[in-house]
Amino acid sequence: MKHFLILTCILSVISCKSVDTTTTVPNEKTSDVSAISSKSFTDFKVLDSKYIDNNELWKPFYKELETFTEDNYAALKALILNQDIPTLQDHIQEGRLSYESLTKFYLYRIRKFDRENAFSLNSVISLNPNVISEAKAKDRALNNKMIKHPVFGMPILLKDNINTASMPTTAGAVAFKDNATSDAFIVERLKENGALILGKANLSEWAYFFCGDCPSGYSAIGGQTLNPYGRKVMDTGGSSSGSGVAVAANFCVAAIGSETSGSILSPSSQNSVVGLKPTIGVLSRSGIIPISSTLDTPGPMTKNVTDNAIVLDAMLGHDAKDFKSMQTNLYANALYKDLEKHSLKGKRFGAFKEFMEDSLYRRALNDLKNLGAIIVQLEEERIKLPGFMRLLNLDMQKDLPHYIATAGDPTINLKTVDDIIAFNKKDSLAVMPYGQKLFEGVVADRATVAEFDEIKLNLKTNGRTYFDAPVKTHNLDGFLSVNNYHAGAAAVAEYPAITVPMGYDDNGEPKGLTFITKPLGEKLLLSWAYAYEFASKRRIAPRNYN
Repeated sequence: MKHFLILTCILSVISCKSVDTTTTVPNEKTSDVSAISSKSFTDFKVLDSKYIDNNELWKPFYKELETFTEDNYAALKALILNQDIPTLQDHIQEGRLSYESLTKFYLYRIRKFDRENAFSLNSVISLNPNVISEAKAKDRALNNKMIKHPVFGMPILLKDNINTASMPTTAGAVAFKDNATSDAFIVERLKENGALILGKANLSEWAYFFCGDCPSGYSAIGGQTLNPYGRKVMDTGGSSSGSGVAVAANFCVAAIGSETSGSILSPSSQNSVVGLKPTIGVLSRSGIIPISSTLDTPGPMTKNVTDNAIVLDAMLGHDAKDFKSMQTNLYANALYKDLEKHSLKGKRFGAFKEFMEDSLYRRALNDLKNLGAIIVQLEEERIKLPGFMRLLNLDMQKDLPHYIATAGDPTINLKTVDDIIAFNKKDSLAVMPYGQKLFEGVVADRATVAEFDEIKLNLKTNGRTYFDAPVKTHNLDGFLSVNNYHAGAAAVAEYPAITVPMGYDDNGEPKGLTFITKPLGEKLLLSWAYAYEFASKRRIAPRNYN
């Protein structure tokens, strides 16, 4: 498959944010926030965190893990590694496993692999000090028949821009290392459904809208996240880097990421896991450190489609504090039920001719044809996304201060992007070794309310046209992309997307088949992805982490 070039117009906008830019959509990786850096992934200035003390990280667990031995760990591997949530719940119901032993297993793996060893991935920033006692409480509730949802008792990692009461929410930034908060709305929903919050995952700092010249997966707090399929060689994707890596390496049942444009799809495909970016407004954004209230959304990242549906379902709920939050029929029936009953027979998918050089993509199309899908090859619409970067700048100017005022720690004396820029300059080598070019671009941008409204309208209109025109012409149900290559168009159109492992390049680098459809089509996406996953079974766990 051809390599897709990073257009100079996007790179120039990083250093000159006040200049408007037009970007052609086809195959434009750089319309993804996670791909705006021109830095080689392996051009590292920093690997390990200067701010995480392993002794302090593990101090709450010393006593509890003293009796959890390598023999205990080895005995549980076959029950837990790469298993889906229904299988784990069956093992627990049968008494072969408990929520406590499941939690200790993941803690043991994180300690064994994640930091300060030859296999370290730097994917976890912090751990919930109460998670073992909370797991024991789930076991007591199980005995009392109090389970309400399949996510009950499942240890989940949160991207470290998502608020939770048990750990700071840092966005990977030193400025926010003590940001103590209450739970985000989606975390409240996870807990209400019985999930265990295991810890916080590393991320590209400030969701990769900060440095501009740094490799994806780097944050000052968390260090450099590394890809388990190729440490120091393969890009982790971003900005939900730690979430993707931790799921791939079996450090948790599932993780939650967030996406503005590609930041779930990119690390999911790069780490051979399933990532879903929902329709904006399906999941609450309250209590999540923002880039853009126009485009941001959280979403689930899992090893398989079934778990993805379960975790998405567990986060649903209308949030009156989020102006885009929607009451939808997705709440009516469990998203994870009956996925296998939805056939691909007769479904019409647009496949982009530009990807036909990719043997993995062609194989995926044949898999879908064998399931009865109709593949329509498309010449892509020549649509531009004028002002994409400016939308992010102008939103962040107001959205980050709003988060700080309403959901951040009131004791943090940093209220604006300008304040954080000034803070970082006090110790730039330790705090921002790659600089803060994108933050400087945020504060430099200016627009009237009318200009900003026009930018948003044009982007949404063009994004919808990009998909809607071929839908109308060819009577399509959805689109088939690769990795995060159409994330920018899907973002501004507010279309949901899901990526599923479709195999590995000759060098072993993972790739994902990405389904895109109209707003509120999450159930369709999940059912299509489930059918493809079940028929193809392309995911292989990373070799050194089994």
